[in-house]
Amino acid sequence: MKKFLLIFIIFITFFESNAQDNGMPASTNVDGREYPKILPDNRVIFQVNAPDAKSLQIDLGKKYDMVKNDKGIWTVTTDPIVEGFHYYSLIADGVATTDPNSNTYFGMSRWASGIEIPEKNVDYYLPKDVPHGDIRIKYYYSKITQDWRRAFVYTPPGYDTNLSKKYPVLYLLHGGGEDETGWTQQGNVNFILDNLIAEGKADPMIIVMDKGAATDPNAQPVEGQRPGGGFNFETLEKVFIDEIIPMVEKDFRIIADRDHRAMAGLSLGGFQTFHTTMHNLDKFAYIGGFSGSALMRAPGSTIENLYNGVYADAKTFNEKAKLVYISIGTDEPAGMYQNVNSVHKEFEKAGIKHIYYESPGTAHEWLTWRRSLHQFAQLLFK
Repeated sequence: MKKFLLIFIIFITFFESNAQDNGMPASTNVDGREYPKILPDNRVIFQVNAPDAKSLQIDLGKKYDMVKNDKGIWTVTTDPIVEGFHYYSLIADGVATTDPNSNTYFGMSRWASGIEIPEKNVDYYLPKDVPHGDIRIKYYYSKITQDWRRAFVYTPPGYDTNLSKKYPVLYLLHGGGEDETGWTQQGNVNFILDNLIAEGKADPMIIVMDKGAATDPNAQPVEGQRPGGGFNFETLEKVFIDEIIPMVEKDFRIIADRDHRAMAGLSLGGFQTFHTTMHNLDKFAYIGGFSGSALMRAPGSTIENLYNGVYADAKTFNEKAKLVYISIGTDEPAGMYQNVNSVHKEFEKAGIKHIYYESPGTAHEWLTWRRSLHQFAQLLFK
């Protein structure tokens, strides 16, 4: 019996060792760090050197208790993780913080760790040997919010060589708890567009990614919101219409008309997009909401009641809007899925032309939104 147990222990040790050897460091790791390590079945090994810690956990939505060895190194292997990008936290003695082995990303309303679980046989959002555009940072002072803001601007390949060419523009918003870095750092927007343009599937375009929060210090306080409005849709609309769009059209070579102007956003950014575009259809012809679209504000309300009745005359609306695109992941929270799906059904009933997409097997996460942008960009400015 002792001999059998010894053989069993040796076998298990050998198996676990080989399982670890077959893993690969996550692409989201700090350069040179071996962990987190992704195994072939998408389980992840996390390892942290913290000899003085009393307890460590990895929080990926589900919490995993780490185990410390005699050298002060903590380790845990998770269940298989769904493909795509995921925020996570290291919980050290009860305090949520970042994993020192991982790069950090602004999400969860703070800087958080992130891990990319590779999607098998998919590379549309990865860098390829094709011409690449640039990401530029534009700082500006907002007279409306009375503070400094910044926009991340994607310019397509060739922007600096053909100085006579002008481009259409997409204004692209992040979600709640994220900021203007999200689409470049987590969404890989530049690689998605570089690849589509190289394949001839999308027109070269400029993409402007600004902050979704806009606070007007002169606004009257609203119950349940921070002073000045916080995520105030009306203030953000004013910032876009009165400041961002004029600035972009002054500083970049933009085709400055509604037929070459689009706006889209994910989650909260989708709701903000619909608020801004539906009140300014004279300025936008292409509209997209990824996991967030027309907001049903009151029980029993219908599409025809929204945005001062913009959908009430379907024929007139369809003549103005060249594209309305809404999407949702099939595994999103029930309330979010129901909201977007109900908008789709209401659009159908009202005769509002639109494209509706469900991302199979994805939740409220970046893989849903990368897939959505990949589709949406191919439909723009045609």
